[in-house]
Amino acid sequence: MIMQQSKTDLFLELARPDKDGKSRWVWTEEFVGKYSGLKLGNGFSWGRQSSPLCKKYIVEVRRDKTSGNGIDGIRLCGFNTTPTFNQFIRADIRDAITRKKCVMLGVNGTSENTVIEVDHKDGRKSDLRVSDARTQRIDDFQPLCKAANDIKRQICRRCKINDRRWDAKNIAGNPYSFYKGDEHYSEELGCIGCYQYDPVEYRIQCSLRLSRETADFILHKIYPEYEERHK
Repeated sequence: MIMQQSKTDLFLELARPDKDGKSRWVWTEEFVGKYSGLKLGNGFSWGRQSSPLCKKYIVEVRRDKTSGNGIDGIRLCGFNTTPTFNQFIRADIRDAITRKKCVMLGVNGTSENTVIEVDHKDGRKSDLRVSDARTQRIDDFQPLCKAANDIKRQICRRCKINDRRWDAKNIAGNPYSFYKGDEHYSEELGCIGCYQYDPVEYRIQCSLRLSRETADFILHKIYPEYEERHK
């Protein structure tokens, strides 16, 4: 059986990078015949930052040959030496997590949608410490059933595009949008504070916040002078 070439392999066959990982400009008009699978639609899926091509090479594009903002040419400018995120999860962590129930839906089954997957809490997978089996910790991960994990991936993907974090009030009954920070994604806070990052911590922090707000309300109701004393 003849194995079908991947898009990365097809492009490398066209580009023919040298020993330093550098290539000629490959024009999109060359994506015909055998290479028609490389044609670019609305995106550059096989050349995204997370793609095998970009993990190995530094990829440059040109958009100035034709009108519009489409990609006209692609070339390789050497090997990519930037450390990349490794999705490997240590066996002891995987075993412990898969025994638990989904933190969102409370299931741990055997059907396709209820089987437990080990989810990286940080949907952007940007912390290289978590990528290293020697330094990753069990609290970097959480149990999600496949259905919940598939939905989270879509939510995190949208966040990466528009830097807008998911509002927990999308779930009826959730009292706060975030347990830390707001809808604007920042490098400093990252995913922390988002319901999708850690729904258990969200519930804990919401309970504490509600308790404080309730206590303050009661004190102000029974002892109106309380607020004056604590200004």
